[in-house]
Amino acid sequence: MIRIGLVNIDTSHPLAFSKIMRSGNRARYAAVYNDGFRGDDELDAFIRGAGLERRAQSLDELAEISDVGFIQGCNWDLHLKHALPFINRKKPVFIDKPVVGNLADCETLQTLSDSGAVIFGGSSLRYCREISAFLSRPAGERGDIVHVYGTSGVDEFNYGIHIVEAICGLMGEGARSCAFCGRGAAGGKTAETYGISFGDGRSAAYTVFSGTYQPFNMIIMTTKLSERFEIDTAGIYEPLLENIFDYMDGGANRLAPVPAMTEPVKIMLAGKASREAHGAPVALSELGGFDVSFDGALFERGYAAANAERKIYLA
Repeated sequence: MIRIGLVNIDTSHPLAFSKIMRSGNRARYAAVYNDGFRGDDELDAFIRGAGLERRAQSLDELAEISDVGFIQGCNWDLHLKHALPFINRKKPVFIDKPVVGNLADCETLQTLSDSGAVIFGGSSLRYCREISAFLSRPAGERGDIVHVYGTSGVDEFNYGIHIVEAICGLMGEGARSCAFCGRGAAGGKTAETYGISFGDGRSAAYTVFSGTYQPFNMIIMTTKLSERFEIDTAGIYEPLLENIFDYMDGGANRLAPVPAMTEPVKIMLAGKASREAHGAPVALSELGGFDVSFDGALFERGYAAANAERKIYLA
């Protein structure tokens, strides 16, 4: 049985993950360390409901008794701090989406990976069944991908990262630049569209609709066909978890390496920089020249306020 050390229960993911794990016999959350906004009432309910052994009093204690760490707090600016006790003990760590929110943290992740750290992370959409099914078809049948378009809702980064990761799951690495294309607004809601250029000539675009949930729609245009699908979010987490558990059980690592994991973050950082530059394309390689980031602490405050009365672990 794989013992998972859980850091924070801010979002619905720990609850959803625990239900999946308890339906099988491969892995369990063993213990939890919580310094997020969820109170002791919700934490105690989660520990009882998910069958955890205990609440760890420190990150070091949690890392010591676990086989792998799952970093699942909603403040992505704390993800590296929370991951380091596992990495320092040479234990793998999964960092939930968004993995990080600035270029410096992307570079730190790469340095840690280059030093031998095993780091998984990002959105489960990268591994969804629709994308896997499309990529598993013979290239001679589906053709070569030329352009991909995707949609998302809710907010710019915390939710928008899902669709950018899905695009990168289809396209692979190699994004060169991102450009803000424009904004639509009605009824107090906004939708922003961004274009991605790849070094080999392919392109992609994504639209993030803020303030309202929107389905994850994708259009794939290839040299032979155009195909559209909506990603079914039922059962969206199982492929990601199975890939992690397969690796922990001695199998191959089929998860995105750190460069692929951080490329969607860099794309969205370049898109934000382009928006501030009135739509001029911003190269990922030139991000160091822009003062741009996504503020994890600010997001956490807003998320906590929005969830003050929604105690999901007491439902």
